[in-house]
Amino acid sequence: MAVALFVTVLLIAACGLVYELVAGALASYLLGDSVTQFSTVIGTYLFAMGIGSWLSRYVGRGIVARFVTIELLVAVVGGFSSTLLFLAFAYTDAFRLTLYLLVGVIGTLVGLEVPLLMRILRHQFDFKDVVANVLTFDYLGALGASLLFPLVLVPRLGLVRAALLFGLVNALVAVWSIWLFRDRLGARRGLVAASAVVLLLLTAGMWRAERITQLAEESLYADDVVLARNTRYQRIVLTAWKDDLRLFLNGHLQFSSRDEYRYHEALVHPGLSALPNARRVLVLGGGDGLAVREILRYPGVREVVLVDLDPAMTQLFTTHPRLTALNANALKDPRVRVVNDDAFVWLAASPDVFDFVVVDFPDPSNYAVGKLYTVAFYRLLARHVSRDGLAVVQSTSPLFARRSYWSIVATLRAAGMATYPYHLYVPSFGEWGFALVRPNGGEGYVPPATLPAGLRYLTPRELPQLFAFATDMLPVPARPNRLNDQALVRYYEEDWAAMNR
Repeated sequence: MAVALFVTVLLIAACGLVYELVAGALASYLLGDSVTQFSTVIGTYLFAMGIGSWLSRYVGRGIVARFVTIELLVAVVGGFSSTLLFLAFAYTDAFRLTLYLLVGVIGTLVGLEVPLLMRILRHQFDFKDVVANVLTFDYLGALGASLLFPLVLVPRLGLVRAALLFGLVNALVAVWSIWLFRDRLGARRGLVAASAVVLLLLTAGMWRAERITQLAEESLYADDVVLARNTRYQRIVLTAWKDDLRLFLNGHLQFSSRDEYRYHEALVHPGLSALPNARRVLVLGGGDGLAVREILRYPGVREVVLVDLDPAMTQLFTTHPRLTALNANALKDPRVRVVNDDAFVWLAASPDVFDFVVVDFPDPSNYAVGKLYTVAFYRLLARHVSRDGLAVVQSTSPLFARRSYWSIVATLRAAGMATYPYHLYVPSFGEWGFALVRPNGGEGYVPPATLPAGLRYLTPRELPQLFAFATDMLPVPARPNRLNDQALVRYYEEDWAAMNR
């Protein structure tokens, strides 16, 4: 019986942490800036747990019945937390209010659990053993949940089903507690009936979880969702309307098939066409293979290494018929080698040197991505570019995120690189910017006079115009982005918030 009691502690600790992680992950997916979201969610949750622990002193009678009731409440509120958050984001303007209200309620209930359970157990064990064992199993449960969440729960179940599953665990703990402490409960019928209702609701939620997510996403996206997938790193959504296929990562548009050629031609050809002897090319990010498609237009290129963090992303764009048609089966080309790894880690470990490097990461909307836009990262990148080689960096919008764009340019210069900023208009995004760089000296840059055949947008006459900036896109003061403060992430958040006001 003792082991069963302390396993109960482990389970309720795991459940509480999973709800906290679900809230933090959903907030970072939908609002960006993962450090801010996780920090505020964790802070609110711990504060609420403190309130719950303080309130437990006022529970004087029927402690077992109160404990079972709290378990059922945690099961319902925590289990349906991700569902409520998705729907709040899709259908209301009160996502943040809903987020912190839910976190506060769950934290308060979880804060009540352990003190009440310790009081239940104090009649069966010495107080010192109760404290030691309860806290030990509490921390073990938290460790188990923190490992399961990114490795199993998110990629295999998704955020909605993960929360519902642990809601079921909380409900089963309530049922188990009714049986375990049956001699200390008076009338049990009400609690048994409530447990049955909660289990039924959560089971129905698990059964309809995909439909719940679909309903939310149908409101989030203007077009039909044709594919939605949770991976260990992100949520991938593809939408379609007529011939327009769009990719969203964590709710952010990555491309539209109607105009992505403009973006990818401008990303690759100004630099690679200026290197007639380029043989080895590195692509960092760009798991959709669209930049690789453009690189493979050059018969002189013998090897392309694509480094993308998410294997689900590269697998999808290697096998999905509509997507392989879009990237012309680029990832199956024998010249292409796909590496699924963190670009920072891979660059630090690899000795390889390349003639041309394409850096095509998502926008720096959070600190996890922001590290790939720092002076430290660009200095590491420079070690992998040949003496006369070039690199190009996707650099967000010089019009809509002006300080962000020029902060990236300033960061490249702080890393010792010669920079050649340029931009173009992409209908799906508006004005979009890039920075072409020579990391290791060499001659300056002159736009090439010839480009590969078959391009849909870029021409030798158009190319020099990309390097001219209108008055409202000219440089503004901006700090370089460094690992210890990541000014760029704050610029990015402020720039886009100003655009949306």
